[in-house]
Amino acid sequence: MGTSSPVTITVEAIVHSPVASVWKFWTEPKHIKQWNNASDDWHTPIAENDLRVGGAFVSRMEAKDGSFGFDFGGVYDEVSLNESIAYTLGDDRKVSIAFIAQGDDTKIVESFEAEETNAVEMQQAGWQAILDNFKKYAESAKEE
Repeated sequence: MGTSSPVTITVEAIVHSPVASVWKFWTEPKHIKQWNNASDDWHTPIAENDLRVGGAFVSRMEAKDGSFGFDFGGVYDEVSLNESIAYTLGDDRKVSIAFIAQGDDTKIVESFEAEETNAVEMQQAGWQAILDNFKKYAESAKEE
């Protein structure tokens, strides 16, 4: 990525659901497949998650019309149950997520190193859209 430091982008949301539920919805593959998309014309047909330090995860993100798709994955650097997750993506960018209990609500703060292909504003909008979709799912889903 050259000699300059990468730009760090932060997105956040307050989810009206307790942190233990939010954690489950964020980390369990059956739930990840329900919310991990930025728009309704995309979906995540495959999600795998080995939630432990050194464990890997991957989500297959695809346009529903089959026109485009990619794998989003990495390896966990830190996992603190119901509190935080940090991981390194396949392209060596770093991501950290904090889950902050606020009574019966949970504040999620997600920071990631921007990649150099797309505009920072576009990346922030895309990650925020996915986080907003997670919020909508987590506030309406039932735990199983």
